[in-house]
Amino acid sequence: MKNLSRSELLFSSENIKMVIQEDQQPEKFSRLHMIESRESFSLLFLLSPNIRLEANDCETKFLFRKNQYILHYSSKESTAELWTENQEALKYFHIQINYQYIFNLIDPASSKENADILENMIRNNYIFLHKKTPPYMTVEMHMILKELISYSKKGVMQRLFIEAKIIKLLILIFEQFNEKNITQAELGASLEIKKFIDENYHKNIRAEDIGKLTGINQNKIRKEFKAQYHMTVADYISELRMLKAKKMIIDKDIMIKEIAIECGYEYVQNFTRAFKKKFGVSPEKLRNG
Repeated sequence: MKNLSRSELLFSSENIKMVIQEDQQPEKFSRLHMIESRESFSLLFLLSPNIRLEANDCETKFLFRKNQYILHYSSKESTAELWTENQEALKYFHIQINYQYIFNLIDPASSKENADILENMIRNNYIFLHKKTPPYMTVEMHMILKELISYSKKGVMQRLFIEAKIIKLLILIFEQFNEKNITQAELGASLEIKKFIDENYHKNIRAEDIGKLTGINQNKIRKEFKAQYHMTVADYISELRMLKAKKMIIDKDIMIKEIAIECGYEYVQNFTRAFKKKFGVSPEKLRNG
C-alpha cells in the first residue's frame, strides 16, 4: 500500500517551531520520529486514535487516545518514535518552545506561584492529570489549533499571532491542571452533555431541554460544561452551527434559508446575524465573494 506521509513546517523562529505530521495510509508498524531540542518544551497534540510513543529518555511506552495531549520538558536533545498499528492513520501537531522563552514569559522570580508553575513544567507534572491518564484537549484548545493551522499571514503578524495563541494554550493547560478536584462523576456528566449537544446542535435546544432529556439539573449543566470546556453551552452550540454553516455556504445550490434551518435557526435573520457576528460578513457576501 502506498505510504502517504506529510510533514509540514508551519512556523519556525528562534524560540518556537510548529510542525503538523500526518501519515494517512501508514504501512503496518511504520514509525515516525520526533526530535526534541535541548532545553525545550514540547506541546504534543495527538489528533488520531491509538498512537504509541516511545522516547529514548524514558523507559515507558505510552498509548495515546485521539485528542489527548502532553506538555513535556527535555533537558537534552532526544528522539521519540510514534507509530500506530493495523494500518491506522497517524496525525499529530507538535509545538516546540525554547526554555529561555518560557522562563522569560513566566518570570519565576516574580512570585512563588510563577516559580511553582515553572517547576511543575520542568518536572513534567503537566503530562498526566486525572488518575495518571493524559489529559484531553478542551473545545477551546481545538479551536486554537485550527486557528494556528489555518493562519495565512506571514512576518511579524504571524509571529505575534502564534505567540499569543501559544500563551493562551499554556493558560488553558495550567487551569486544567489546577482543576484536580473535579470528580469522575462530574467529568462523566460533562461528557454526556457534550455528546448530546454534538448530536443535536442543529435542533432548537437549550440548557433546559438538555436537562430534561439527560436528567441533569440545568444549573449544573451550565456550571460543569463551562468548567470542563471553558465556554458556555450556548457558545458551544453556536460554534458548531457556524462551522457547519461555513461548510455549507460554498454550495450555491443550497438556499440560505435551507442552511439556516439545517443549522438550527428558525428565522433567517437570526442566522444571518449570528453568521455576520462570527465571520464579519453576511452569508450572501461570503458566498458571492
